[in-house]
Amino acid sequence: MTYEPAVYATVFSLLPALLAIALALITKEVYSSLFIGILAGALLYAGGNLELAYNTLLFNEEGGLISNIADTSHASVLVFCALLFMLVEILNRSGAVAAFGRFATSKIKSRVGTQLAAILLGVLIFVDDGFNCMTVGSVMRPLSDRQKISRAKLAYIIDSTAAPVCIIAPISSWAAAVTSSVPEEMGINGFAMFVKLIPYNLYALLTLAMMVLIVTMKADFGPMKKAEERALAGDVGVNEDLITDAPSKGKEGKAKPIDLILPVALLIVTCVFCMAYTGGIFEGASLQMAFADCDSPRALVMGSLFTLVFTCIFYLIRGVLDFKTFMGGIPAGLRTMCAPMIILILSWNLSGMTGLLGAAPFIHDVVEASAASLQMFLPVIIFLISVFLAFASGTSWGTFMILIPIICAVFPENEAMLLVSIAACLSGAVCGDHCSPISDTTIMSSAGAGCNHVEHVSTQLPYAIAAAAVSAVGYLLSGILAYNVGAGVALLATPAAFALLAGVVLVMKKRK
Repeated sequence: MTYEPAVYATVFSLLPALLAIALALITKEVYSSLFIGILAGALLYAGGNLELAYNTLLFNEEGGLISNIADTSHASVLVFCALLFMLVEILNRSGAVAAFGRFATSKIKSRVGTQLAAILLGVLIFVDDGFNCMTVGSVMRPLSDRQKISRAKLAYIIDSTAAPVCIIAPISSWAAAVTSSVPEEMGINGFAMFVKLIPYNLYALLTLAMMVLIVTMKADFGPMKKAEERALAGDVGVNEDLITDAPSKGKEGKAKPIDLILPVALLIVTCVFCMAYTGGIFEGASLQMAFADCDSPRALVMGSLFTLVFTCIFYLIRGVLDFKTFMGGIPAGLRTMCAPMIILILSWNLSGMTGLLGAAPFIHDVVEASAASLQMFLPVIIFLISVFLAFASGTSWGTFMILIPIICAVFPENEAMLLVSIAACLSGAVCGDHCSPISDTTIMSSAGAGCNHVEHVSTQLPYAIAAAAVSAVGYLLSGILAYNVGAGVALLATPAAFALLAGVVLVMKKRK
């Protein structure tokens, strides 16, 4: 017999997540905030029955702590992060990071240039957001420290070139997730639709543009400006819980920039190759279908393990690190993984609790109620609902997988409104994910940058809110144009949103 909670599919389904987020922002302490949110969800689900709540907390198939760790996808993400932290520790110990830092410093001599280099690297690593976060952080952190760029600013750059880039990259794990969200009965080519959505994906495009504008115009504002001022005074804001910058133990003078560049390049190539492999490219699938059907968590584990083994052999041949020091980096790297691993596990548990309480059917009912009389304004409504749902649940994938089938049912024949509405859904999902302290990407961005997690959230939030506000105006305009004229004319909302965003950044720069 299936147990149904008394508050199923009501506004209370989002209460545990909202409670956890509010506590995290108020107390500046993430672990207890997440646990209290999970506990509240278990008690709501059990109707106050302590025995049922305790069992739900630990063993429920959807929201239980043990079940979330045992989930193959979640376990793969944890193993990938552990392998990547090990690799980063070994790169540090070999002196390769220091050698690359010296080389990059000779080529990039300004704070602006360093930040633009981090942006470029983030854009180039578009296959997966978690992979992006950890790789960009490990490569750029030493260089940004030398230029006295705050860890909070680096975390913002990493976070803003993770999900926003992946959601507009046709060859990425995110494109595969969006493609698979389109109901088969619609008869729509999901990949072709994803490509059409790119110019309508306002939040992703505006976030990238805003990041470049803020860096080039030196227009930091809010808590980020204070963090940058502290960094210029010598305090870049290192997170003491993530001791990722171990002193070099390699042989003096042996390490060269190639000792960093080659492992990182190999990591990128092997992860992309393994994504195609898990998608069946050697079984006759096209490149497009291989990426659409890939198992990205499994592929990332395969690619990172291969890179770790290769790096061991390469360093031993090069003589930059002895075998004992290399193996010592394995447990040391794993220790640095403990803090983000705890947050990830708790955030998955919290997301599962919102699912148990019926968040998906609750949002379904809200969207359907709006669709009947507000079709012209549905894109902006969907954007705002997506932002709220992704912020509360910490998952963008879960958000658009819930909403895309609903949107397809609302607009089965109106292609213009279908495109704009799905784009609004994707934008809102990325925006909510970007803002949420319990999002995987937000957690890994702060870990990759070596930044305090709550500081990353609080310094990034004003920037994300500014881009979200402009995106909402854009979807209001594009919805009106798409409903009354067509999809082509609705594209005029995109350049209008860019112009509005530039004006917002300029105003913020001129404010004291």
